[in-house]
Amino acid sequence: MALRYVIVQQPSRAAQLFLLYHGVNDNPDAMAQIGSWFANAFPDALVVSVGAPYPGSVPQGRQWFADRPEHDRSQQQCVDAVMPIFIESVHHWQQQSGVQAQATALVGFSQGGTMVLEGIKADPGLAGRVIAFSSRFITLPERATTRNTIHLIHGDYDEQVPLHHAENAMQQLTHLGGDVTLDVVDDLPHAIDDRSMQYALNHLRYTVPRRYFDEALSGGKPGDDDVVMML
Repeated sequence: MALRYVIVQQPSRAAQLFLLYHGVNDNPDAMAQIGSWFANAFPDALVVSVGAPYPGSVPQGRQWFADRPEHDRSQQQCVDAVMPIFIESVHHWQQQSGVQAQATALVGFSQGGTMVLEGIKADPGLAGRVIAFSSRFITLPERATTRNTIHLIHGDYDEQVPLHHAENAMQQLTHLGGDVTLDVVDDLPHAIDDRSMQYALNHLRYTVPRRYFDEALSGGKPGDDDVVMML
């Protein structure tokens, strides 16, 4: 199944890769506007907005999976069914750009954020960084790794994906030894605003992934392409 891509920024030689995944009934053109923030902050990054494979319930809207699955399928089964397409979208752009997983950031909002979270749950080596706006796991992970750093950003007035989903994910990932942060945006509903973006950009610039400390303690040293989001 062919996906539609909107290229926000394409340097001659990419040092990082940002892939953006939109919410239900949205489209890659709209999510590309969020991508412009990352493009401006990281001029050496390839930034691509990825369109979901299925039509939504509004004109021009797309979705990764149905919010109300058929009676014989759970929501997790619906996500699992589309997961190979999602993972292939990541591998496609990693191959096209020559950027490795450590230098890849997956960014998702709402249903797109769910795909990002479920994607690194299914394949922990898929990307080094995850930004999940107003998102949730369908089912909480049973394992975690420091191979990726997960940044959860959520409004405290979100009624569509209530804040407790992000809080539960934070608690579970921390308990499992994962590398995760949670920023709660005051008075924000189910949306991304300037404050959300500043949280995301600040983490990418200044939050040192836990795996670097682990490597230092073990006597290892990150490769040049591992230190990917720090300015």
